Amino acid sequence: MKVLILNGSPRKGGNTELLLEELGRGLREAGCDFRLIDLPSLQIHPCINCGHCEQHGQCIFKDDMEELYHLIPQCRRIIIGSPVYFYGVTAQAKAFIDRCQVLWSRKYLLGTPKGTEEHRGYLVSVAGTSGKKVFDGVRLTARYALDAMGCSYCDELLVRDVDQLGAILKHPEELERARELGRTICQPAPNS
Repeated sequence: MKVLILNGSPRKGGNTELLLEELGRGLREAGCDFRLIDLPSLQIHPCINCGHCEQHGQCIFKDDMEELYHLIPQCRRIIIGSPVYFYGVTAQAKAFIDRCQVLWSRKYLLGTPKGTEEHRGYLVSVAGTSGKKVFDGVRLTARYALDAMGCSYCDELLVRDVDQLGAILKHPEELERARELGRTICQPAPNS
């Protein structure tokens, strides 16, 4: 099973990255083949809403998104990871997500295949505060992005009150939750 992990955190060694690494350990333990993409290291031009993809199913920008447009449909599990920045995903994750308009256009306007129950999506997010609604924006953004990618939103790992670089290491229970999520991601979807 191909699994794609999209790390939207620009902070090297940050809490989101550490959780995604632990999730990757769980995937390896379960025998899953996965690829981790560091979104901040890619050249992704922001969407300009030109409408080209709505007509042609292709983006006018030829950048690192081209590889992701080919990779995403091949993956049966997709994980989006991002810390919370002002109740949303990072700018780097948002640039990627906005460019998924191509996939949305293909799915909803141009009638390409919509994925199956085997295409499942997940969210891993960390917030520096404990607000009740701190994950609302991130969750909605991830849910609709994963839908555009042909995935149903299946599970999430959300961690509050973790802000300083590497602070997640003081929370072994959260690292274990990430590892366990990795193990379960590889399980077949019900009724498949």
